[in-house]
Amino acid sequence: MQVRRRISIAARRPALTFWSIAGILVLSDQATKFVARTWLVPQESVRLWPGVFHITLVRNTGAAFGLMPGARPLFIGTSVLVLVGIAAYWWWSRPRAAWVAVALALAAGGASGNLIDRTLAGRVTDFLDIALIDFPIFNLADIAIVSGVMMLVVWILIGPEGSEDSLGQSEQGDEDPGDAVVIEGDA
Repeated sequence: MQVRRRISIAARRPALTFWSIAGILVLSDQATKFVARTWLVPQESVRLWPGVFHITLVRNTGAAFGLMPGARPLFIGTSVLVLVGIAAYWWWSRPRAAWVAVALALAAGGASGNLIDRTLAGRVTDFLDIALIDFPIFNLADIAIVSGVMMLVVWILIGPEGSEDSLGQSEQGDEDPGDAVVIEGDA
């Protein structure tokens, strides 16, 4: 006897959104970091918009904004826990709202991009430098993490009850008939 779970197209759409965004983000993050490491000299700035926006290669051994340098095992562990938490949330709640899928994809893709750096190089490559306000240098993964977390905070504050996907189904709505368990016999 085989037990197979059929999942409707509507229920799969958020997963496709999640994996597409997270995958493109990790590839883009790693590609931009590779270009920065290849073409730039550490601590030297390329002034794209002088006094406003520069590209400056920095190798960050700390967390965001260079906090806690040298705590690599802690940051690797935290990244893994975040990714496991996102996977667990997805597994148990199967979110249908596009907003949630995008937010989780941004957080997971960003965490994965920086985790790859920390694991393989022992540090994160940062290169985006907003010189106008003397902001810490960051990268694409950092932007994604902050954006994803901000989206989740908005979703939590405004109310997940009202989250709807493109089909107008509430995330907290009725059970999707496409999620039924089908039992197939050998007969």
